Amino acid sequence: MESRPIKSFRDFEVYKVSYGLSLKVHKMTEEFPSLERYELGKQMRRASISIPANIAEGYGKQDSEAEFKRFLRMSLGSCNEVIVYLDMIRDLGYIPVEVHKVILEEYEVLGRRLSALITKWKKF
Repeated sequence: MESRPIKSFRDFEVYKVSYGLSLKVHKMTEEFPSLERYELGKQMRRASISIPANIAEGYGKQDSEAEFKRFLRMSLGSCNEVIVYLDMIRDLGYIPVEVHKVILEEYEVLGRRLSALITKWKKF
């Protein structure tokens, strides 16, 4: 769980990491073949952006512990979705295996952190 006091969604390490990864995914999809930038690339960008956006939205709406956790679960679902897209673009040859390995590990770690936060989060 987060060790410093949380005053804003920007204080969550999972937010910071997911935001940085979404920028990385966005830049990576700019290199896709023309058709895929607007097909698979758009889906990847949408899913990766959804992770920090749901963290921010959920934190802002946390009328209850369950409400914030619901948004964290949506973030986790989007994280899993990005992992599927990463495997797909590797298999289609759009990114090198080495790049896939690095980004995949970052998303897997993010998923574990989101799961831990869902389990441990207490509003007060």
